[in-house]
Amino acid sequence: MSTRDFIEKDYYGALGVSQSADAAEIKKAYRKLAQELHPDKNPGNAEAETRFKEVSEAYDVLSDPKRRGEYDEARRLFGAGGAGARAGFPGGGGFPGGGQTFDFGDLFNGGAAGGAGAAGARGAGLGDLLGGLFGGAAGGARARSQAASGPARGQDVETEATLSFEEAVLGVTVPLRMQSPGSCPTCAGSGAKPGTSPHTCPVCQGAGVTSRSQGAFAFSEPCRTCRGTGSVVDDPCPTCSGSGITSQTRTITVRIPSGVKDGQRIRLAGKGAPGRRGGPAGDLFVVVHVAEHALFGRKDADLTLTVPITFAEAALGTTLTVPTLDGTVSLKVPAGTASGRTLRVRGRGVPGKGRAGDLLVTLDVAVPVRLTPAQRALIENLAAEMDEDPRPQITAALQAGAER
Repeated sequence: MSTRDFIEKDYYGALGVSQSADAAEIKKAYRKLAQELHPDKNPGNAEAETRFKEVSEAYDVLSDPKRRGEYDEARRLFGAGGAGARAGFPGGGGFPGGGQTFDFGDLFNGGAAGGAGAAGARGAGLGDLLGGLFGGAAGGARARSQAASGPARGQDVETEATLSFEEAVLGVTVPLRMQSPGSCPTCAGSGAKPGTSPHTCPVCQGAGVTSRSQGAFAFSEPCRTCRGTGSVVDDPCPTCSGSGITSQTRTITVRIPSGVKDGQRIRLAGKGAPGRRGGPAGDLFVVVHVAEHALFGRKDADLTLTVPITFAEAALGTTLTVPTLDGTVSLKVPAGTASGRTLRVRGRGVPGKGRAGDLLVTLDVAVPVRLTPAQRALIENLAAEMDEDPRPQITAALQAGAER
């Protein structure tokens, strides 16, 4: 429920009761209207449906003593809704003696027509006032000032790390050297010159906000003397010029978990810039760059590897010694293996919290480029003996298809 609703809507009129009606009268009026206007009794009647929603909204506010009190107070301060709220204060006559029309839309929008002038100030002041009316302990400006003068979380910091393929797969601990904001070492973050210390702001008495009255309204804003911090530094630290923060180079040791990918962003909580005034540190984000490997590739949690074998090994079968990132493994190649076949070695891929990935070995049958006369004769004899030329079968199949 917005503050604008509280000012512009007449909930008592919606229920047909007086402003002095007690809880029993409000409940009785609501039940009667709800039965008459219920959508089940008025199918397809848009007007009845709209009235039913208005009645329900009015009862939600007026049946709650706290919300009813807030609604009554808003109506008392800003008019009786409708034309009164649009024209000005109760009676619709505008400001006393001014005769001008007053639009609450300007107030709630921060005085768009007046920019940073009087309308803008009116919008900000009313926002603070209504914030206190409807549950805000001290209004927006005071809350902002308290946030500025209280503990502040440190900034998040981002850096980069370049890893080898093996380091990214298996995990590694690396030192990272980086620059980031930190507490000034000269003044320990106080902003005051060594031997001196900040003191309570004499203007706001440490509250961080100042208040002023303008007619019927009270305005709160951050204190201009201490800029909302509640304290004043008379003799600033020469190193940080009173800010309490300097840019510092530091080295931290970071554990990169196994299985990180190229371009992955790792968050390390609490490893960023230190907080201010006792606030928590920010986070460190490490962007990982992974170098390529001469032999291995990667597909999610699996590692890939292409291994060449001879024609004889593919035809007769063999046992290969295949490299892994942390050693070697024996791989049995079945007889009659075709070039391009992939064999799986389970558990020799990327380590994980559950089951590790696999090593996928793709076999590439190497065809001899140059043959001696004796080798050529042997292969020709083998081809004749096996009679494996597929071309006659292909030609016959094409002819049969054409005849059909």
